[in-house]
Amino acid sequence: MSRVVVFMDLTLDGVMQAPGRADEDLRDDFQYGGWATPYAAMSSSEAGESVPNFGALLLGRRTYEAMYDFWPKQIGNPMTDMLNNMQKYVASTTLQGSLPWVNSTLLRGDVPREVTKLKKQQDENLDLVIMGSGELIQTLMEQKLIDRYVLLIHPLVLGSGQRLFRQNGSFATLQLVSVKATSTGVVVATYEPAESKTRKPS
Repeated sequence: MSRVVVFMDLTLDGVMQAPGRADEDLRDDFQYGGWATPYAAMSSSEAGESVPNFGALLLGRRTYEAMYDFWPKQIGNPMTDMLNNMQKYVASTTLQGSLPWVNSTLLRGDVPREVTKLKKQQDENLDLVIMGSGELIQTLMEQKLIDRYVLLIHPLVLGSGQRLFRQNGSFATLQLVSVKATSTGVVVATYEPAESKTRKPS
C-alpha cells in the first residue's frame, strides 16, 4: 500500500497560502504571496533528501487550477515535463467531466474512500503527494489517511493567511522522523502520525 504524503511550505505561524507567487491565492486580500520564493527551500539539497517518492499528485480543486494555470506555460522548464507526465488525482465537488491538464483524473463521490482505493492500487514504493490543497488535507486528516508530513518551515511570521493546521481542525499527534536546516534558515521537518501513542485530551 502506498503512502499519502503532505509536502508543504509553511511559515512559523503555520501559513501555507500562496508561497510561490504574488498572485497565486488572493483570498481574504492576502498581501504576502510569494513569501517562500527567496528561500528556495523546495530546490535545496535538504528538501531533496526528504522529498517523497513521487508516484502521483493528489490535489484539491483550487491547487489543481493554480498549478494548471502556471506550469504548462513554463516552456523549457524540466519541472513542466515532470508535472505534465505525472498522474494527477483531483478531489472536487464542483468540477465536472474531463480535466484539461494531461494525465488528470477527477475523484468522484466519497473522497476518503477513493483515496483509500488509490493507496491500495498504487505501487507501495511510490507516494501520493499532496501540495497545497488545505481543505483536502483536513478531510484526509479526519479519516487518518495521511501517512507523512514533510514540512518546509520558513523563518517568517505573517500574522494572516490560510493555515495548514486550523483552529477547530482535526486532532493529531505526530512523531518527528527527521529534521534538517537549509542555508537560508528553513527547517525541513518530517513527521508521521503517532495516534496510537497519545489520545486526544478529554
